[in-house]
Amino acid sequence: MAITETDPDRLTRLANQWKADLQSWAIPSEILDQAPEPPWSHPVAMFTVSDEVPDSISHQRAREALPNNGSVLDVGSGGGRASMAISPPAGMLVAVDHQQGMLDEFTNAAKARGVIAHTYLGDWPNVADLVPEVDVVVCHHVAYNVADIVPFLQALNDHATKRVVLEIPMTHPMSNMNALWKKFWDLDRPTEPTPYLLQAIAVAMGFPAVLDIWDDETWGARVNMPQADRIKHSRVRLCLTEDRDAEVAAALLQEQDAKPRPIATLWWDVKRDNT
Repeated sequence: MAITETDPDRLTRLANQWKADLQSWAIPSEILDQAPEPPWSHPVAMFTVSDEVPDSISHQRAREALPNNGSVLDVGSGGGRASMAISPPAGMLVAVDHQQGMLDEFTNAAKARGVIAHTYLGDWPNVADLVPEVDVVVCHHVAYNVADIVPFLQALNDHATKRVVLEIPMTHPMSNMNALWKKFWDLDRPTEPTPYLLQAIAVAMGFPAVLDIWDDETWGARVNMPQADRIKHSRVRLCLTEDRDAEVAAALLQEQDAKPRPIATLWWDVKRDNT
């Protein structure tokens, strides 16, 4: 359904709700203050791209809007999982990430595929003015990290000439650790926001946003990390000290399952005033 006008008051309400929902995920200060390491780091190994990336609804939505040898901007690129899978038909990839290690992996993956790649270090949309327009913008598993969502989405839209494609899980990415937070800290974690709220925000901004929901059968098998690294990563996320590794390892064995994870693909075609 095409959207011809926006409701600023509704957009403000929705955006404030998104921000409040994300703020509810903050770690209580009494836990965070005693953490031996910052809990929000992202190991580069978790985001490297293997030789083949399984196809998905998100990749299909991006690919069907791409011309042959077209251009793609990957925001919060990591190692490039969102964009490498659609090259070809993409012939030029642009990456934005706030970790240089991620961009290095992105460049290596692009070289291995013989694809032209340009990278920009920084947070989106802070670096948006430095980044060129492309045919399709993709942004996977980033939105739940963005409290100020309206300018973020607007900058995505402004850099695409054909389509914007976002991918996020149906529940916050930290939801898979909810049982562990309860076990180690007796802390109940939130359940909001959801992709439905993100879609409502996009529509209120005037974007004809469509939401596709599907099961990712590859979830849990994407990352080839040694078990010791997985344990450390979980322990750091849980704000625990190194002497708790054995307890974390036992808890992970109990909690791990290989069920597919429900995923949302939010996408819209970009309409320019002069087209």
